[in-house]
Amino acid sequence: WMQEVLASFDAIVTNVSNSYRLQEECDVLSLRLAKHKGNINLPEYKAVMLASLRSLCKDWGSLHEVSWSWLWENVERMLKALMGKPAAQEKALATLYSSLDEAALMIIRKEVYQKFFALAPAGQDYFKQSTTRLYFIADKL
Repeated sequence: WMQEVLASFDAIVTNVSNSYRLQEECDVLSLRLAKHKGNINLPEYKAVMLASLRSLCKDWGSLHEVSWSWLWENVERMLKALMGKPAAQEKALATLYSSLDEAALMIIRKEVYQKFFALAPAGQDYFKQSTTRLYFIADKL
């Protein structure tokens, strides 16, 4: 699980000044962590992170310690608030999708891509497949 946090850590640090974006990064990380089998002890990451940063920064001081501790404590708080929720949300979503007929699913498929391309126009460069393939991908979401 620490590898998942490490993979997301750059985006977390980069977006620390934007609380909405930071929350979004924590949301994504919580989804990744939900797939992990076993115990997740978030304070362990803080200890490893601080030890690594201390060894990398020659002029490490108390302000560094406080700042990085503040960042991780906020991230940890956001992640703890989300723990266990992805599994419940996945079940609810599966129940919803199984109750929809093909016409309603087609509407959802179209809306997924319309919303995605409106928010990230560059995504159109990566999704040049046929409509059938796009709908298949939307069904996997």
